[in-house]
Formats: sequence, C-alpha cells, structure tokens
Amino acid sequence: MNKTQPPRRILVVDDEPDLIELLSFNLAGHGYEVIAATTGLQALHLARRQLPDLILLDVMLEGIDGFAVCEILRSQPSTAKIPVIFVSAIGGEMAKLNGVESGGNDYIRKPFEPRELIRRVQRHLEQDKPEPLPDAC
Repeated sequence: MNKTQPPRRILVVDDEPDLIELLSFNLAGHGYEVIAATTGLQALHLARRQLPDLILLDVMLEGIDGFAVCEILRSQPSTAKIPVIFVSAIGGEMAKLNGVESGGNDYIRKPFEPRELIRRVQRHLEQDKPEPLPDAC
C-alpha cells in the first residue's frame, strides 16, 4: 500500500504581492503548498504556527528585515532547523555574508530564473529529508 505524502509547505515572505503570486504559481506547479507573508512579523507568526518545510525570505521587509527574521527563527527550537533561502534584490558579497551570518542556507538575487529557484528549493528539501529506516527482515 502506497501512502502519499502531504505536499511540502513553503513560506514565501516578500513585500511585493506580484512576486508572491509568481513564486506561489511556480511552487504550486511543482506540488508545493504555499503560505505567504508580506512583513517580518507575519513571517515569524506563520513560521511558528504553520512550521513550513522551507522559507523563501526577502531581506527588505517592513518592520523587521529578513536578516533579523532569520536570526529569530534560528534562536527558537521549533523553527531553528527550517531551511531559509534569501531571495533579495540586494546583491554583492556583503549581502550574502549577512545572509549566512544570520543563519540562511542559501541566497538568490532578484531577478532570478524560476527554474533555478525551484532546483534550489528541491535541493534544500532533499537535504532536510530524514534518512529512511532499513527494512525489517
């Protein structure tokens, strides 16, 4: 008997509704469930409540920026291990370094190729999968 796994849940955090719509469309097309937030505070609330499998996080957000959101997520046991991919218009090595220092797993600069983003999402979710248990004899 095959059990189908529920879809992996991804939290998309961006202050641009059009980008949220584009990401949601692409992710849903690959079988992911998408939840969205437009501010850092909303992101923290949804992450704690929904426990997504991965977070796509913009840096420039109203109130709390993405770097601070990531640091807060990493400081809490329930959200500390959720992979975070920054998706930001801020480029350069310093931004990537800030992303890593705040606890991010990856950094993608806007504008991005949707297929590349999907590949990175898949890669991080594969790394996050628990090891299968060996078959009993």
